[in-house]
Amino acid sequence: MIIKVRVIPTAGENEVVSRIGSVLRVKVKTKSIEDEANNIIQYFLAEFFGVENNYINIVKGAKGKEKTVEIRGKSEEHLKKVMDAIP
Repeated sequence: MIIKVRVIPTAGENEVVSRIGSVLRVKVKTKSIEDEANNIIQYFLAEFFGVENNYINIVKGAKGKEKTVEIRGKSEEHLKKVMDAIP
């Protein structure tokens, strides 16, 4: 599954804030939106979707706030259920 992620840096904790269509808004505890934020997003999304870290791949936007992320390791149906549970 391919999703868009909007990164909100300098948050108090790492969390999924909301979803607008297929765009996931994620707060991260770092000021950087590049390497450190990418690592946090990779580990956080892996835990959030219940997949291994290496199944999260930032396809596009590694240096920006808007990222395209590929999630593998679970069925498309399971991943959609997780996305649909986000307010």
